Amino acid sequence: MSPSQIIVLATPVFLALIAIEFVVGLRRGRNTYRFDDALSSISLGMLSQASVVFVPLLKIGIYTAVFSQLSLLPDTGFWTTVPGWLLALLFYDFLYYWNHRLGHTVGLFWAAHVVHHQSQDYNLSTALRQPSSYPLLGWVFYLPMALAGVPPLVFAVVALIDLLYQFWIHTEQIGSLGRFDRWFASPSNHRVHHAVNDRYVDKNYGGILMLWDHLFGSFEPEDPREPCVYGTRSPLNSWDPLWANAEVYWALARDSWRAENWADKLRVWFKPPGWRPADVAAAFPKPPFDITTQRTYAPPVARTVMWFAALQFVLLLGGVVAFLWRADTAALSHNLAWFTALLAGLWAVGALLQGRITRGEVLLIECAALSMASATTGWTAAHLVFKPLTMVVALAVVFAAKRSCADGLRGAPWLLAALAASLAGDVFLMLDGLFIPGLAAFLLAHIAYIALFRQGVPWLANRSAAWGVAAVGLGMYAVLWSGGLPPGLRGPVAAYVLAIGLMAAQALGRASVQRDGPSMVVAAGAACFMLSDALLAINRFVSPLPMSAFWVLGSYYAAQCLMVMGVLRGAAIALKAHRYPRLRAQERHSDA
Repeated sequence: MSPSQIIVLATPVFLALIAIEFVVGLRRGRNTYRFDDALSSISLGMLSQASVVFVPLLKIGIYTAVFSQLSLLPDTGFWTTVPGWLLALLFYDFLYYWNHRLGHTVGLFWAAHVVHHQSQDYNLSTALRQPSSYPLLGWVFYLPMALAGVPPLVFAVVALIDLLYQFWIHTEQIGSLGRFDRWFASPSNHRVHHAVNDRYVDKNYGGILMLWDHLFGSFEPEDPREPCVYGTRSPLNSWDPLWANAEVYWALARDSWRAENWADKLRVWFKPPGWRPADVAAAFPKPPFDITTQRTYAPPVARTVMWFAALQFVLLLGGVVAFLWRADTAALSHNLAWFTALLAGLWAVGALLQGRITRGEVLLIECAALSMASATTGWTAAHLVFKPLTMVVALAVVFAAKRSCADGLRGAPWLLAALAASLAGDVFLMLDGLFIPGLAAFLLAHIAYIALFRQGVPWLANRSAAWGVAAVGLGMYAVLWSGGLPPGLRGPVAAYVLAIGLMAAQALGRASVQRDGPSMVVAAGAACFMLSDALLAINRFVSPLPMSAFWVLGSYYAAQCLMVMGVLRGAAIALKAHRYPRLRAQERHSDA
């Protein structure tokens, strides 16, 4: 049985214990759960376990290679005796201590580990909140066990034991355990570890034993007079699983880029978290940490949205369980497709809870992801459902937005026309022998998008972008011509390339004029549409692409989702400015 399958079997136990802790907290009047925070933590754990599927060599694989080639001690069978197992667990816990400690004291390692500390609550769901990038570097710390001759199976088992032990210590419902707290990792000790109080920060790193913290000066007992404040000193303030994994990497990269001294550009990554080059700190100051100003991140969420998010979360949890159970025997292309679909769904639920997207847009993203994944994996029956359903949902989202605007939604007729033509194109391209009608339908879709993007802005406002798009379009057409484009299709394809090029150029020009977030999103969508059509044409007329459905449909649905959501956001902003011009002027003044 694989580690992923063991995690699947343990999942019901984790969830049952979370439910018990929640009920106990309610009965005691000390509930430590918030719906959105717990959902975010568990989602990050799901994403972490799913991502491990793609990097087995970075832990067990490299460990096995070092064990078989560089082991300094012969395997005499000692490690499979009771003393051997206990010594291996002790050995692992010692190395875990240093892995964990460096995860708090080296910027690059903190960038991976920070995910586990971002929650401002402390409960059993926090234990499941794990980073996705940890396997990229974490394996290095355990190679001494391979050199010492600890067999890979023994290593894998003690690693799992150490990990599972740490689940129960993430709770506020268990108080001090007396002498046990002195020598073992416990809820009290680990609450200290997760706290940002000056007294507690960077303490109690041990996984099972506190012995290492006593030996190396990092032990700190919990003081009832100073309650723990949880989270990080630079709060995440987001339910976005992608941003949760990337925020510190982005901050390090930004400071490294801004630093003028080349040595400082490198130091940023290896200095303790929070260290910044002097010139960067002076030019881009940050306020000092003040625990009295810490605020809990809690964007308002309607009850109906919570129920909808809960349903989507349950479905995604089922998807992750199925993915993990079959991942070790599935093809890489299948794993990549389903992982991408699950990631899109988890991101969408997080964005919904932040109020960034609507329930209809969540369904749009999920249908698009399922259409792509079912096509990539050859699940024809599902693809025949989700491909047309995606555009039907997109049309419904626009209709709903239009109906909710008493003054009407500017550009809605053109957007609806573009989506309807795209729906027709999708259906035609799914059927044999209807490539030309499909091409014609998408040609009409691009013409509708051109008309939409023309509203309120001049033609081809950004000439540099227009020339760049023209160069790309001509280059692609030349590739298709030389790659075997049938003579009968040269004219229709040329017209199509012209239409999509004009659409992309107009979208880029619109973004350069309006200079706002929604127009930038629309421009990104138009660029994705060009990419999708280029990949489709290369796959059909030049040379088959590996995982063609993944790349073609992935970029196609990214284009449609970005353009729909970008246009709707832009229309909402324009409507607000029209209704409240004085308020909008004040907002612009304050932004400046």
